[in-house]
Amino acid sequence: MTDHSASKGQRRREAIMQHLRQHGRITIQEIVELFQCSEATARRDLDQLGKSQPIIRTMGGALHEGLGTLRELPFSEKERLSILEKERVAQLASSLINEGDIVGLSGGTTNFLLAKILKQRKGITVVTNAVNIAMELAGSSIQVVVAGGIMRHNSYELCGPLGEGMVAQLHIAKMFIGVDGISATGGISSYSEQEAHTAKALMKRSQATFALFDHTKIDRTSLFTIAHLSELHAVLTDTAVKGELAAALTANKVRIYTTD
Repeated sequence: MTDHSASKGQRRREAIMQHLRQHGRITIQEIVELFQCSEATARRDLDQLGKSQPIIRTMGGALHEGLGTLRELPFSEKERLSILEKERVAQLASSLINEGDIVGLSGGTTNFLLAKILKQRKGITVVTNAVNIAMELAGSSIQVVVAGGIMRHNSYELCGPLGEGMVAQLHIAKMFIGVDGISATGGISSYSEQEAHTAKALMKRSQATFALFDHTKIDRTSLFTIAHLSELHAVLTDTAVKGELAAALTANKVRIYTTD
């Protein structure tokens, strides 16, 4: 590669990062149109930036990592993030579910992937407040109990007093909670006050709560606390948990399951 082409590529990647800082995201197609390059070049640029810059690669482009702390992403965007890692976490969670279990699933992309796995199983009851999870399980051998409420369009979760009144009558063995952040001081947290409140209600009716998250949620605290670490039975993630969070989980006797 000549110095000129290397310099041109570097300038393009710097411009891509500038766009990400300003707009929070960029697609492969936008890179192609903005910089008059091929899709292969655009993908290589993002792969290279991903090694040294605070970005999150998606199937169709990239997000600036700082975006996650600014606002809640719609489900349609979340489901494209860290998809392979989330699939592995979902598979790990499924290994903890046995025939005869009454399982709770909050909303979230990892729990949606878990539902896809569970619909091949039998003898399980799933309690959920997420419309998309209930629909995914429709027609399977799984008995589905749907908690009511008003649907949040970003997550398809039903929230509010209607559902919480119903949840108060239930008995759940294992509750799997999808979280937007987990930290030593903040516990597990959510962008949504309504979802956090409903998750708390589900946890109160559960014998054991499992928090599911990929590595991008570690050491992050979203706006609303769902629960302190001491209220968890276990956490499931795709990477080794280290530092202050690992110490806090151990101190609270929370089991750590990883896909590594």
